[in-house]
Amino acid sequence: MRKKQSSNYINEQFLFETCERNSAISIVSGRWKSQIIYYISQGHNRFHLLKQQLPAISETVLARQLKELEAHAILVKREIADTVPTGVKYLLTNKGWDLVPILDSLCNWGKVYADGKEIFVPADPKLVQ
Repeated sequence: MRKKQSSNYINEQFLFETCERNSAISIVSGRWKSQIIYYISQGHNRFHLLKQQLPAISETVLARQLKELEAHAILVKREIADTVPTGVKYLLTNKGWDLVPILDSLCNWGKVYADGKEIFVPADPKLVQ
């Protein structure tokens, strides 16, 4: 948690108030959140199933990322009836499902432009906007 008087906190608040895009990026930023959302959308909705899909993530980090996504109402945690010990599953909310195609688009954009891949730059500066 940042101090409310720190320049980082003040700058962050300014950016969030200036454009909702910054708030949205902040919610899904992090190394694992987009992958967690993707795997839950594919039916890997229990902790151990997510851990199987993401073997490099520690259990502590996975638990923290799930809590953060839950705090932002991207997903909800539900108990599974008639399990001993009580099991839980994670379900995407409408807000979470609305993110899936956006994250898919970002993934496709990354396939084309990430890693310093060459991009077309028009010779006519009027075409660059």
